[in-house]
Amino acid sequence: MKIIYPTSKKLQKLFERKFINRRLQEKVKKIVEDVRLFGDEALIKYTKKFDRVKLSLKQLRVSDIEISAAYQSSSSNFVKHLKIVIDNISRFYRKQLKKSWRIKADDGIWIAEKYQSLERIGIYIPAGSAPLISTVYMTVIPAKIAGVKEIVIVSPPNIKGEIDPYILMVADLLKVNEIYRIGGAQAIAALAFGTKTIRKVDKIFGPGNIYVTEAKRQVFGYVDVDMLAGPTELVIIANRFSNTDFIVADLKAQAEHKEGLCILITNSRKKALEVKAKMEGYSGYIVLTKNIEQAIEIANRLSPEHLELLIKNPLRWFKKITNSSAVFLGQFSPVAVGDYIAGPSHVLPTYGTAKFFSGINLVDFMKSIHVINYSKKGLEKVVDTVEKIASLEGMQQHLNSIKIRIT
Repeated sequence: MKIIYPTSKKLQKLFERKFINRRLQEKVKKIVEDVRLFGDEALIKYTKKFDRVKLSLKQLRVSDIEISAAYQSSSSNFVKHLKIVIDNISRFYRKQLKKSWRIKADDGIWIAEKYQSLERIGIYIPAGSAPLISTVYMTVIPAKIAGVKEIVIVSPPNIKGEIDPYILMVADLLKVNEIYRIGGAQAIAALAFGTKTIRKVDKIFGPGNIYVTEAKRQVFGYVDVDMLAGPTELVIIANRFSNTDFIVADLKAQAEHKEGLCILITNSRKKALEVKAKMEGYSGYIVLTKNIEQAIEIANRLSPEHLELLIKNPLRWFKKITNSSAVFLGQFSPVAVGDYIAGPSHVLPTYGTAKFFSGINLVDFMKSIHVINYSKKGLEKVVDTVEKIASLEGMQQHLNSIKIRIT
């Protein structure tokens, strides 16, 4: 890891990091357009090209026989551990349940908001460097609690053309409706536009590599997407009192992710040198600051996916945090508990987009419908105000649509 300072050009580049790349855009655009035009044929072509797996049309969808076989390949006590995870995640997301409401006014006027779950969603489960089994339950459970009726999973096959048995088993236990062995930008396009085999969805969820993220950006508008999440990020704020072994362990855990960003921000030169020595051969940055206040300021500008406050009185400093997807407080809250078991989903915005995006919330699986009810008497009460505003906007027919009802 390299030690840098708050004024370094490298840190300024990290503040402005973006996933958009012109060459990448063109590559993804071609894939997305091919799938839109040629459907299943394009999916089979790109699966062979990128995953080196030759599939038939029938093999795109994972069969019930394969799902049943997955149970034979899994350990006997896995379901016991999964139940603990399900309980934690369910407890967190049930707190977010939205209720429809109504406000009644005088003269037969009432307005309301009706919350409605999405009908059909697609979830991307990465499996490039490693199958992300945890992403299945981190996305499917809140979708189920929200009331989504149809859940579709797409995940790239391994070299044998298979999907990890634990992914299949968790998806089945959580009653996922359909599973397809496709990945990359082509999978996102299939979910967005539909093919003969795969019906289009209303919204796409799940993390992925830069191709997946760019594809989500390009199909937004044809469908909704949860967020633009690319390679994972970790920022740790520490001082001279922080446990060096904990810092190193968390940075090395982050480094297990391909292209993951690792940053330590500390006001202790001694701590910086200790960590640098133990992280020999690992990439990342150690930012040396004047004090913790400056470290917090830098962290807020970075707006990282994960932020650990490995300092004394973390709650005090947390009050100053404005931008981060998920914050981990104190010495015994490593990112790993958030990745696997704590409760909130680990599907989180990256690239600094925590300035305006949030991690997955229950409302992401829902939409709201505004409801307006007026009586004749209620309409008579507002006609003068509408007349004034409609006249200013030059919308005479808008006004007439009200007046015709009360004359």
